[in-house]
Amino acid sequence: MPGFADAEHLWAQRLGTLRNTVRQELISRQLAEHVSGALTVLDVACGQGTQAIRLARSGCRVVGVDRSPQLLAMLVAGAAAAGTSVEAIEAEFPALEPSLAERTFDLVCAHGLLMYLDDARAALATLVERLAERGLLSVTFRNRAALAFRPGIRQQWDAALAAFEATTYVNELGVAAGAHSLDEMTAWLDELGLEVQAWYGVRVFSDAAPADAPPPVDGLAALLEAEFQAGRRDPYRQLGAQLHVLARRRA
Repeated sequence: MPGFADAEHLWAQRLGTLRNTVRQELISRQLAEHVSGALTVLDVACGQGTQAIRLARSGCRVVGVDRSPQLLAMLVAGAAAAGTSVEAIEAEFPALEPSLAERTFDLVCAHGLLMYLDDARAALATLVERLAERGLLSVTFRNRAALAFRPGIRQQWDAALAAFEATTYVNELGVAAGAHSLDEMTAWLDELGLEVQAWYGVRVFSDAAPADAPPPVDGLAALLEAEFQAGRRDPYRQLGAQLHVLARRRA
């Protein structure tokens, strides 16, 4: 089974698709409710840097870390095109110390990382080490409770049945990945000295769309607003393909 590095080119080709557009827009809107003022930001596994660039444009001082020089080049170019800048560092998680030394940040983001790691709890601990006093952590992860939802909506009944008790899955890049529950993630964060401030669902209504489907020519704004509202209220947010959790270090 290939790892994410083997599927990176395919992932980059799908940056403008419906599902990626919804994911990026939802994370950005949800994050904006908890970030104000000029913060120092670390975006781990930042990829091409959609969130990093938006945070930089809002006045944050952003460091983007990724293992891929190609994606970091896209980040730097995208930031320049947006009239801002992001410090780009090539590093393989979790070995951040040589590149970041003892630096800490007001906001640490990891929006496409945990599902590809063998030990998500250890990864959270590494991310928390980078938080400044009262710092905010923003993470997304594949929602274990909703693994059967996409195949079910697509009427792929055997896949839906297999997903009910699963803790892993193969995503549509062909990469094996892990899924976690909200209770599990909340418990880990509590153990690490963080208090959950909010959690959201990401991609409720549009997750069953084909992986390469483009955004609609008409109606995208309404679709995004429907997804935004679904992602912040029960029972809809519980069906998000991913969950977005924001947690703050306790005093």
